Amino acid sequence: MADKNQTAQPSQHLRPMTRCQILPLPGRQFQLLIDGNERTRWHFPSDVPRPYFYPINGPGNVSLTRMGHPGAPNHDHHRSFWFAHHDLLGIDFWSENTDAVIEQTQWHAIEEDDASATVAFRLVWRDGHDPSPLLTQDVFATIRPGDSDSQLSVDGSPDAWTLELQSDFRSDAEGVEFRQSNFGILGLRVAKTLSVVFGQGTITGADGRQGEQQLFGRPNRWVDYSGPIGTDAQGQAVIEGLTLIDHAENPGHGSDSAASWHVRDDGWIGPSLSRHSGIELTRGETLRCRYLLLVHPGACNPAQAQQVAAKFDALPALRFGRGTKPHQQFQIFRT
Repeated sequence: MADKNQTAQPSQHLRPMTRCQILPLPGRQFQLLIDGNERTRWHFPSDVPRPYFYPINGPGNVSLTRMGHPGAPNHDHHRSFWFAHHDLLGIDFWSENTDAVIEQTQWHAIEEDDASATVAFRLVWRDGHDPSPLLTQDVFATIRPGDSDSQLSVDGSPDAWTLELQSDFRSDAEGVEFRQSNFGILGLRVAKTLSVVFGQGTITGADGRQGEQQLFGRPNRWVDYSGPIGTDAQGQAVIEGLTLIDHAENPGHGSDSAASWHVRDDGWIGPSLSRHSGIELTRGETLRCRYLLLVHPGACNPAQAQQVAAKFDALPALRFGRGTKPHQQFQIFRT
């Protein structure tokens, strides 16, 4: 019986109408494609407490992330690449030991062309008891090929691609606070073979340091996790990796110029939004957080990562508004 989550593979002779596409699928999913090939998929089913991206396919079409910890079943909340926070007003939105949930309530718009494709959607954070949300999160997810004619091209790596994430948070209560915590608002669980402990991977920070002991809690513009995904026909290891980049204007940097990071040799990294202190959000105020995931062939390339980070900083933010095109309720705009 065919898997209902599988989609027909494009003919090698058939070119998509646009290079970058976002395809809604049954089972509450969006498939994000470049040149007809799935790069990632956004899952927002009603039977899990938090939505997530999986897989994150590298140039070799192998996922560079995984679901859950390779050796700890109590870390099944590590769902590949996901939004969460350990302490929002004293409520745990990180583990799966509470009734707290993050739910997608609607999508706003999809924009596609050869250079990029963007989907905008809304998440709400509920404590699991009161149906009224504590927090609304409008997300803009943009996928781009590395060789795109855009402001975020990846020089020297046509097989690379990027996933840009912008989140605009607004309080639905009188006020909320992301309290001090190492955990959140974004987590990345890498594939087993990329892990330092379970595979042969390497963690590298923008400051040149490597490994958990050197990087944990330190400020960095970006952190990279790279390692082998398999072997080629000659038996040589094929290396690919993920660079997670923090935008220079993000909140939570404290006295530093970049986010502090929670990193583990067992295979996960995440920028800590509120490591230094709590971040309060009053009603009517918007808290904007922007991150970029660079998916690349080969080992970490610090010069390339720095160049992409600088381009990301210069990229205007996104917003959605009423559509001006026929039959389009909303549109996405660069501010």
